[in-house]
Amino acid sequence: MRNLIDIMELSTTEIDELIAVAQDIIANPDKYREACKYKKLATLFFEPSTRTRLSFETAMLDLGGKVIGFSDAKSSSSSKGESVADTVTVVGCYADIIAMRHPKEGAPLVATRHAGIPVINAGDGGHNHPTQTLADLLTIWREKGHFDNLTIGLCGDLKFGRTVHSLMAAMSRYKGVKFVLISPDELKVPEYVIRDYVTPNGIEYKEVRSLDEVMGELDVLYMTRVQQERFFNEADYLRLRDTYILTPEKMKNAKDDCIVMHPLPRVNEISVKVDEDPRACYFKQVKNGKFMRMALILKLLEVEV
Repeated sequence: MRNLIDIMELSTTEIDELIAVAQDIIANPDKYREACKYKKLATLFFEPSTRTRLSFETAMLDLGGKVIGFSDAKSSSSSKGESVADTVTVVGCYADIIAMRHPKEGAPLVATRHAGIPVINAGDGGHNHPTQTLADLLTIWREKGHFDNLTIGLCGDLKFGRTVHSLMAAMSRYKGVKFVLISPDELKVPEYVIRDYVTPNGIEYKEVRSLDEVMGELDVLYMTRVQQERFFNEADYLRLRDTYILTPEKMKNAKDDCIVMHPLPRVNEISVKVDEDPRACYFKQVKNGKFMRMALILKLLEVEV
C-alpha cells in the first residue's frame, strides 16, 4: 500500500507515468469509465474546499467508483473531539482510499499510520498540496511540452502558499529551471524551501518585489492570492492583499508563449479581463487536476486498465 503526502514521494519517472495515464484518459475517457467500479473514495475535508474536493469526487465518479465523506469538520465527529487517528481508522473500514484536507500541517501523515488504506494529502495547512502540483505539472507539460529550461515566476503569497512550496520542490528536479520569486518581504518563500530543494539542486533563483520588472523573462507566471485565513493579524492582510494585480496592460510585457497559472480561488489578483488572453491557463489547470487525480487514484489502488 502506498500514500501521497508530499510531491517528492513521487520520482520524476512516476510523474511522467502519471502524465502519460492522464493524457490517455483525456484521449480515451470511455476506456476508464468502470476502472474503479465497486471502489469507494472517502473525502475527509476538515477545511473548506470547492475545487479540490469536487475534483476528487468527479475523478472517482468518472472512474466508475463511489464517494463518501464530509466537506466540513463541523459535520464530522471531530466536532465532538474525535482524533484524526480514530476518524481515519473508522473510515478505513468503509472506503478503499482517502483524500484528506486538514488545517494542521502533518495531519494527513498521521492518517497514513492509522487508516489501513491509501491516503492522499489534499492540502495540509501551509505545508503541502501534492495533487494541485500534479495539476500544475500536467498543465505545464501540455502547454510547454517539457519541464527543462523554464523560467518560472511565482507571485504573491509565497510564504503561506502550499501550492508554491510543492511546485518549487517538484520543478527543482529538472534541468535548467530558474525561479523568479515575486513577493513583499513579509510573504517571501520560507527558508526551508530554498534550503531543501533549490540550493541542493543548484537552481538559479532571485527574489524581487516588482512583477513589472521581470514580466518579460518568464515562461510561466504562477499567481497566488494573499490568503486571509493564514493571517493572525487582519491589518497585515488588508495591507498586503492588493500588492500584485495582473492586468491586460501588464500582460503586454509578457512573452507571446508565457502561460499564466493560478491554483484558485482568485480574489482580485488577476483581472477578469485577463481571462480572454489565450495565455491564461488557470481554468485549464482545473480540468487537468481531475485527470491527474484519476491517474493517481488508479496508481494507488493498483488498478490496471
